[in-house]
Amino acid sequence: MQIAPNSVVSFHYTLTNDEGEVLDSSEGREPLSYLQGKGNIIPGLERQLEGREAGDKLQVRVEPAEGYGEVQPQLVQEVPRASFQGVESIEPGMQFQAQTQGGPLLVTVTKVEGDTVTVDGNHPLAGQPLNFDVAVETVREASDEELEHGHVHGEGGHEH
Repeated sequence: MQIAPNSVVSFHYTLTNDEGEVLDSSEGREPLSYLQGKGNIIPGLERQLEGREAGDKLQVRVEPAEGYGEVQPQLVQEVPRASFQGVESIEPGMQFQAQTQGGPLLVTVTKVEGDTVTVDGNHPLAGQPLNFDVAVETVREASDEELEHGHVHGEGGHEH
């Protein structure tokens, strides 16, 4: 069976940056499972898996626009230390959920200087090309419940 909209796909992967550093991998874990065509994985990878089948191995390069997007400078802001009430120590790398006009946004602290904290609401991989080594494990039809919920259930997927 070929990967097509509404199919459940399980695959192993290794994600590297352009320097060859491993950023993420399913090695030693269950394969990643997703529902094709429902936006469960980044668009560029989903698009390049279309038409593949179990047993296929491929290398996929995903440009930022089809990955985690370009860096949006407006998502980097300096905020007063007082905005972090109840947090004793703030250090770069810490993450917080900020409430914005567009809803909740995960931000990462990038710098702390005196009473000013710089936070970045961009995804950590925004602006970076992503290189995937992919091994498609299984492809099957989605159940009615999976289609209704928009994600995979059971093995490698979501449990309710």
